[in-house]
Amino acid sequence: MGCIEELSYNILEKGVSFPESRQYIEKTYAEVYHIMPGTKIFGDPLIGPPPIAIGIEGDLIVFPYVKPCHGTFLLSIEDSNEALRIRQTAKYVGKKR
Repeated sequence: MGCIEELSYNILEKGVSFPESRQYIEKTYAEVYHIMPGTKIFGDPLIGPPPIAIGIEGDLIVFPYVKPCHGTFLLSIEDSNEALRIRQTAKYVGKKR
């Protein structure tokens, strides 16, 4: 993979805190996974306080992304291969009720 910033992504929220992003993901997405800081998504290691929540709905992946000097963003990227990799390697937390 390459740099996240080189991929086609959507910004869902800007300037969110990690607790806010975790809460949003856990309340909104059909599947939720937790990863530890440093885990690579799309080839880039994610940073932030653990656990970092990742939401998946179909092939859509939603995650917090820190852009130095710009803050934390909630991004969404559609990618079936990366969604499968996350499902196979990350800690499954549960489905939205």
